[in-house]
Amino acid sequence: MKQDVAQDNTNSYPKKSIPPYMKAISGSLGGIVEASCLQPIDVIKTRLQLDRSGNYKGIVHCGATISQTEGVRALWKGLTPFATHLTLKYALRMGSNALFQSMFKDPETGKLSSHGRLLSGFGAGVVEAVLIVTPFEVVKIKLQQQRGLSHELLKYKGPVHCARMIVKEEGLRGLWAGVTPTIMRNGTNQSAMFTAKNAFDVLLWKKHEGDGKVLQPWQSMISGFLAGTAGPICTGPFDVVKTRLMAQNRVGGELKYKGMIHAIRTIYSEEGLVALWKGLLPRLMRIPPGQAIMWAVSDQVIGLYERRYLQISAP
Repeated sequence: MKQDVAQDNTNSYPKKSIPPYMKAISGSLGGIVEASCLQPIDVIKTRLQLDRSGNYKGIVHCGATISQTEGVRALWKGLTPFATHLTLKYALRMGSNALFQSMFKDPETGKLSSHGRLLSGFGAGVVEAVLIVTPFEVVKIKLQQQRGLSHELLKYKGPVHCARMIVKEEGLRGLWAGVTPTIMRNGTNQSAMFTAKNAFDVLLWKKHEGDGKVLQPWQSMISGFLAGTAGPICTGPFDVVKTRLMAQNRVGGELKYKGMIHAIRTIYSEEGLVALWKGLLPRLMRIPPGQAIMWAVSDQVIGLYERRYLQISAP
């Protein structure tokens, strides 16, 4: 009889779910830690993607050049908008993904199909791209592309000043430059990431959502790292085009890139196919470790919540 009760309790786990607000909190905490650790790699990635004349010979040379000519602190340029952006992005990503998953779950069994998981991830990517990622990345890239040691000579004095200047010179829509490739990049990334993370948790650690099991941080890091590797390879062209569209100046003259498709064609014709994957290596150095850090933090918060509020002990 006790075995039957225990079996019933085990079967009840998939029916339980984590509240979206808890997913949002766990994601925001993970974002703060990730941003602080990996900002230099993001600066190097942006500089490499904007380098059309071959000033930088690679990741190490780029980082060393920035440090020597602009100071070590330049490797953390744009940290404030980047950290704020990651915190809000992960909160929105995790929370909206949980909401979408609740919509696609079977109301009787509480199970989520692979199709539903993919759609939930894509939906979360679209939401974060439009509401958070695009305007914050426009400001971040404008700050990162500035060169020089003298703060007084820089056009943008900080993230708030940068945002104000963009709105003044280009209008409000200037903050959403490159929104289309950003939607494609983030939607595809999150669709693959959430699906892969769940698959690796089950495959490697026999961890199912709602079962009360708390993964060790190193286990979460492995699953998160593996889940974060596919996106950069698949979405490299979208990321390069997004950066180019966000960085170009709309004040006076004619725009070099008219939109996503035109940018892809122009980059391909002028710089070759490989140019569409510029900055791929630093992206691979940045995104998988970032996902590892974020999930290590997030899984601890979610796992503790599961163990305290969702786990049902057999009598």
